[in-house]
Formats: sequence, structure tokens, C-alpha cells
Amino acid sequence: MTNNITPIIGLEVHVELTTRSKMFCACPADHFGKDPNTQTCPVCLGLPGALPVPNQQAIEDTIKIGLALNCKVNENTHFDRKQYFYPDLPKGYQISQYDQPLCKDGFLTLDSGKKIRLLRVHLEEDTGKLQHITLNDERVSLIDFNRSGVPLVEIVSEPDIASTAEAKEYLKKIHAIVRQLGVTTADMEKGQMRLEPTINLNIDGHFTPLVELKNINSFNFAALAIDYEVSRQTAAFEKDGLEKSKSNKQTRGYDSALKITFLQRQKEEAKDYRYFPEPDIPPLRISPSVIEKIQSEMPQLPDAIISQLIALGVKPADALILSRDKTALTVLKSNPDVQPGRLSSLIVNKKIDLSGNIKEQFEKLTAIGETDTGKLTAFVDEVLAQNPKVVEEYKKGKTAVLGFLIGAVMKLSQGKADAKSVTQLIIQKLK
Repeated sequence: MTNNITPIIGLEVHVELTTRSKMFCACPADHFGKDPNTQTCPVCLGLPGALPVPNQQAIEDTIKIGLALNCKVNENTHFDRKQYFYPDLPKGYQISQYDQPLCKDGFLTLDSGKKIRLLRVHLEEDTGKLQHITLNDERVSLIDFNRSGVPLVEIVSEPDIASTAEAKEYLKKIHAIVRQLGVTTADMEKGQMRLEPTINLNIDGHFTPLVELKNINSFNFAALAIDYEVSRQTAAFEKDGLEKSKSNKQTRGYDSALKITFLQRQKEEAKDYRYFPEPDIPPLRISPSVIEKIQSEMPQLPDAIISQLIALGVKPADALILSRDKTALTVLKSNPDVQPGRLSSLIVNKKIDLSGNIKEQFEKLTAIGETDTGKLTAFVDEVLAQNPKVVEEYKKGKTAVLGFLIGAVMKLSQGKADAKSVTQLIIQKLK
């Protein structure tokens, strides 16, 4: 029986950028929900003679992510060809980055103070999307190339994460940062942010084979997948004693219904991809002035916003939610009457559109009684306590006095209470 088990977890996070066009062509990058293969051209389909032209906005957005994650920006960088053959890759290779990524050597700090080192932040093109369906009573795989060529940022951590809790916190912080930067919506249901944990274990000084889990689209699923891998690898080691080597790396998928991982293929190494510099795109020179300009335009990051919110007296849990919106801090600073807890609740329940006017929406949604039952209850209790004779008359059958009680509560709330809620609560309390 094993005694000391330490998970060794690294995380790769893929983020689709919300630029207007794809990475190397003028096709629209907004592919979700569009008719299959309607947003393609010779470039993103890899047709002979088509030449890629880099998207400047995507490059700048990637640098922005790197700076937010305390990375160094490579002033000299280039794109590479990553060779592999899969149906969703029309060219037979992916334009990516290998030895000179846009950004490298960063870190992200967890709430505990622990720093998770970041190996690289690089830019590449996304692949097409396979669709496995039944057609004419036969299971087939179709390919939609609308996603092919969409700018995709890969954020790669060092294996510094030692628990599911740390992994989940790290992923949520990455998600909050890229959203705050405005470079992506990072909607995981739409595949705009995909999670790929890499896991092995240190068991009493022995290291289990490395496993990479592919394309997970939820923080909870990532946590469940990691937990399953810890159990699976522990059991496998106790049975076979197999240890890590260069040849036994695996790529596995995660079945969210069965809550298990499953083998997809043996994991490739860098040499298997036969990287070489992309011949159709010249090397890039990122001048210090460009980096300085991007740095100067950076918004406040979530951790800084959270600190300011807490300084205003906002509870940490509410501050975490409110930090998701760029205007929430300004709203609270300029409107002390807006309750942070109520505002965060409305955001969580998706009753407020974060892209719209928060203050205006808040005022419409905070009718006392409709959303703030605690305050309404206090008003009703006060009115009933101040009018014992009216209460007694109501209980004797004189229901006409109900109008007086409702009017008193509405007056006390300065007309902000929801009349229907007032009526229902008074009747309930007088039963």
C-alpha cells in the first residue's frame, strides 16, 4: 500500500480570441452557431498557393495576456509549422509557435501566495471541428472548418500545482483575467476556453506515467477528471508498478457522463511534430515602444479590483463576483446606495447584463419585495406592530382595512416596494 502520494499537475489553457477576423485570413472569427463551412477561404482551408497574413490585433491581444501574467515578451519571435495529420487540420500542419513564443517565463499568484510558474503564452491557429452524427442510419464524422484558423492562445503552466483545489483556483483566475482584458468572452460552453490538465503522481518517490487530458470545457469537469486520474494512476501503480518514461506518455479524454478518463492515443513529443519555422511568414520584431503602449492600455486586473472592493467593505465572496465586470467598482464608488450583496446576487442569477448599464438595470430590478424580501419583511413587521387595532379589525373579518396596511408599507418604502409582494406578505403574516 502506498503512503505518500503527491499529484504533479500542469495546465494548458486554450483561449479563442474574439478578433473580427481569423488569424491568417479575412474570414470572420465568430464561428459559433454559423452554418457549417460558410466562413472559409483558400487560406484557412490550406489550398495550394494561398498565403497567410498574420492578424496584428491577435498578436497584440496575446502580448496583453502575457503581460497580465507577468511574462517577458520576446522582442524577436516567429511562427512555426507543427506537423500532424488529423481530419480537422486541412493543411496537414498547424501554424503555431515553438522555440520563440510571444511571451514566456511568467507567473500567476494564488490566494495562498503560492506562485504558479508559466512556461509560455503563445499564439496559433485553431483547428476545424469534428461532428459525430448519425446520417442515413449510419454513424459518420463530419468536419466543419468554420473554426479553422481562428486565433487561439495557449497558456502553459509549469507542473507546480499540487491539488484539485489549486488547479480550480488557477483556472478561474486565468478565466477572470482574459475576460477582464476584453480579448475574449471565454465562454466554455462555446469552446472559447478549453482546459487540458497534465497529470502524474509522485508515489513514495516513484513517478507514474504522464497523462494529458484533452479539451475539457468546465472547471468542475477538470477537477473531477484530475481526481479520477489520481485514483486511476494510484491503482495502476499499485498493480503494475509502472513508472514514467519517455515512451509511455498518454493522451486521454474525459467522459463527463461516466466520470472517467479514457485512452485516446500515446502522447507525441516535440520531435514527432517536426517543427520548423513557417516559411510563408517572416520573423516578427516586437519593438519596446509597442510593448509599452500595450502595457499603458492595460485595464485593472481582477485581483486589484477585488482588493479595492474589499477596502470599500464588500464581502470577499461578493467582491469576487463583482470583479467580473469592469464597471461594477465605479458603480459602487459613485453610488453608495447600491448594495454590493444584492448586485452580486443579480449578476450570479444573470438578471443583469454585464455589457449594459449596471446602475440602470439595478434600479429596475431592486423593487423592494421583488428582489429584496428581507427589507420588505422588515417594513411589513414595522407597520403591523404600529397598527395593532387595524390588525385586530382585519382578523375579525374587516378585510377592507388591508388597503390601509398596504398603503402604510408603500409609504414606508417611499414607493419602492412591489405592491403585489406587499399584499401577499401582509396576508401571510395575518393568517
